[in-house]
Amino acid sequence: MANLPRQDDSLPLSSKDKGGEMIDPLEKTHSTASESIKAVAIYEVVKGVGALLGAGALWSWHTDLEHWLTTATGSWRHTFGHLLAPQIDSVVSIAQQASKNWPVFLLLIFAYASLRFLEAYGLWRDKTWAYWFGVLGYGVFIPIEVYYLITSPFDWFKLGILVSNLLIIIVVYRNMKTKGLI
Repeated sequence: MANLPRQDDSLPLSSKDKGGEMIDPLEKTHSTASESIKAVAIYEVVKGVGALLGAGALWSWHTDLEHWLTTATGSWRHTFGHLLAPQIDSVVSIAQQASKNWPVFLLLIFAYASLRFLEAYGLWRDKTWAYWFGVLGYGVFIPIEVYYLITSPFDWFKLGILVSNLLIIIVVYRNMKTKGLI
């Protein structure tokens, strides 16, 4: 009986802090990202997956891209009329350039997707560098988006991108401020 541990001694040392108070052993030791930051991370993953799907389409159809673009554009206009016509024309123009230099565009797309996934990982894991990367990465395009919104004919799509990027900057900035990063 003398060799049996007392009730207090059977607790692991990590379950007591230096002051003698009990600490929940299941309590997380690192802070977790807020729900709003996780939403931004998911958005980044969606952008990365979209880029990879575009890369797959370019790789699959680069030899027959001109025909595919003509067919897809005609189908779009037949179904939706002039809805998003400037954006469709812009995508077609970029895709035509991509078909001429498709290996270079594939590398650029993979680099872009890698950055999106890297940022998503960092935000999800609540990494300080990811917050800065997000604010600076989105913030650098705001003046360009405002410029194009002002100088070209009004476009709801461009306005939507500007507003969504501003919302992301605000969400990330507020979380940075809450965490004491700025």
